[in-house]
Amino acid sequence: MERRRRLAVRRVQEGRPAAEVARFFGVHERTVRRWVTTQQVEGDEGLAAKPQPGPKPKLTAQQEAEVLSWLSRNPTEAEFGFPTELWTGARIAQLIQRRMDVKMNPNYLIKWLRDRGITPQMVRRRPRGHNPQEMQRWQSQEWPRILKKRRSRRPRSF
Repeated sequence: MERRRRLAVRRVQEGRPAAEVARFFGVHERTVRRWVTTQQVEGDEGLAAKPQPGPKPKLTAQQEAEVLSWLSRNPTEAEFGFPTELWTGARIAQLIQRRMDVKMNPNYLIKWLRDRGITPQMVRRRPRGHNPQEMQRWQSQEWPRILKKRRSRRPRSF
């Protein structure tokens, strides 16, 4: 972009019409005129690329550290009061709103956490009374018996 601005200004200074230069670069004629004016007032530094900082963060560094510290603890603790042991973007957004008076989008929070190396972890669900030895026994003894019984059935004739 910077090279394009400098080249456009150079072409106008060489005597080419701003409208022609604008058409060549695919910009509006006023844009080319603004570049020329900026170069005249500020010099070559005026055409230099300038970083765009983006929006100001909603949370301070200290607040970010506090939010991240919550995730190492259980959300069912009395301090948080959630019914299950799962941190979600909505829960974190709710706590930030309640404690820091800052409104944040839960979907953004998930991306924000991912950018900090924290990914969603779901509890692996197992049936109540899960017994790996009993499952192994059933798979090795009962399941073959069921399959054998099924194979021994003959199709009925009508």
